[in-house]
Amino acid sequence: MTLEPVPPKALWTPLAWLPHGWQRHVLLTIGQDGCWASVETDVPTPPPEAVPLAGALLPGLVNAHSHAFQRAFAGLAETTTGEQDDFWSWRSRMYHLAARITPELLRAIAAQLYLELLQGGYTQVCEFHYLHRDAAGEPYTEPLALVEAIIQAAEDVGIGLTLLPTVYERAGFGQPDLLPEQRRFLATPDLVWHLVKSVEECHRPGVNVGLALHSVRAVRPESFGHMRRLTEDFTGPIHLHVAEQVAEVEACLRTTGARPVAWLAREGYLDPRWQLVHATHTDAAEREAIARSGAGVVVCPTTEANLGDGFVDLPAWAELGVPLAIGSDSHVNRDWREELRWLVYSTRLLTQRRGITGLPSPAASLFTGAQLAGGDAAGQPSWGLTPGARADALVLATDTPTLLGATPEHLLEAVVFSSPGPTWSDVLVAGQWWLRHGRHPRQGRIQARFKAAMETLWASSRPCSRNADCPPDDNPN
Repeated sequence: MTLEPVPPKALWTPLAWLPHGWQRHVLLTIGQDGCWASVETDVPTPPPEAVPLAGALLPGLVNAHSHAFQRAFAGLAETTTGEQDDFWSWRSRMYHLAARITPELLRAIAAQLYLELLQGGYTQVCEFHYLHRDAAGEPYTEPLALVEAIIQAAEDVGIGLTLLPTVYERAGFGQPDLLPEQRRFLATPDLVWHLVKSVEECHRPGVNVGLALHSVRAVRPESFGHMRRLTEDFTGPIHLHVAEQVAEVEACLRTTGARPVAWLAREGYLDPRWQLVHATHTDAAEREAIARSGAGVVVCPTTEANLGDGFVDLPAWAELGVPLAIGSDSHVNRDWREELRWLVYSTRLLTQRRGITGLPSPAASLFTGAQLAGGDAAGQPSWGLTPGARADALVLATDTPTLLGATPEHLLEAVVFSSPGPTWSDVLVAGQWWLRHGRHPRQGRIQARFKAAMETLWASSRPCSRNADCPPDDNPN
């Protein structure tokens, strides 16, 4: 399908969020490579070749942690099974969904998710991909079947994609193998490295590749060492779930004599390529080790709240100067503004104060941090409204009720803290309009496919509650 309107060669906006904050009368030109060729300020009127924008311009953000197939589960696991319902029981129910996903269903689900992420202000997504095999645990005849479904979904929507094939080997500390209900996830370092090289060789526009190790509990120690040898010259991002749950930390201590992040630091794994997802239950020494190493941290506030993981220690990260990338993980929410709100509000509730140490302007600090850290998490050498970065942008509809009358000095604060509805009318990715006046050119088709996929998934089955149809709980030990 041809996209309309024709991609612009330049944009002129009365107000844009550049690396040093809001700047007025900004002219941005777009190169043939889909990146910003130049960014000029104090250009009083738009030149003839530029598209004049009525609203302000923000950079798109990276969604730094996604499990796309879990979008089919969002909102369907909220009938709890009692006071002991927690992350681990939710995960067992999630396996019921994972067992039913086919490549065709995955493409439909991921496309709907990526459309919603685009509408939520994300222009790049890091897909932490651990669905590798068929429902019986056997390799697909085409090894890239599920990877291709993810890539095609991103291409359908126009969102940028960082694919992260994931090593997943065992059910927990001290367990030699995966449980039967986890058989689809099995992937060794050699398989993941093969997937990485295969995706690199495809040279798909808008797609780059990193890799992931699921967690310290789900990857054997010797496999960490093997992956280190394989990636000696690899410059892409390396993602890892870590310290999401107290039970995981306690099991790691019993097995290795160290907490998960401390174990990674002790073994010499942390460096600027590493992206530590959640890092919720870390102590001061672990946080300092992360800061010294240059590794990134990815937080997912709405999923962490939904699963009862625990609070992000926002003041501690701010004091260390560690910027936080954000992700939507299980996709109970698909809008970056809500993630930033949860970061701030949960801290205020916990401390019973509005002020947050190290964050005099939470909206500006967290947005800027998420922009920079998200670019690193996605393996993008440059990110934002700056020359050389991909030409991604959000056009703010400043005449919407939630932004109407907001002064330029407080516009970003209004976006983050006073915007329950859509606040951008248009979204640009790699120099092309993918949302125009709030509408995507393929929206109807994407939504119809998603609706059909959900009917296929749940018509003859319901989201699993604690009953005989559920797979048994495993635990982090």
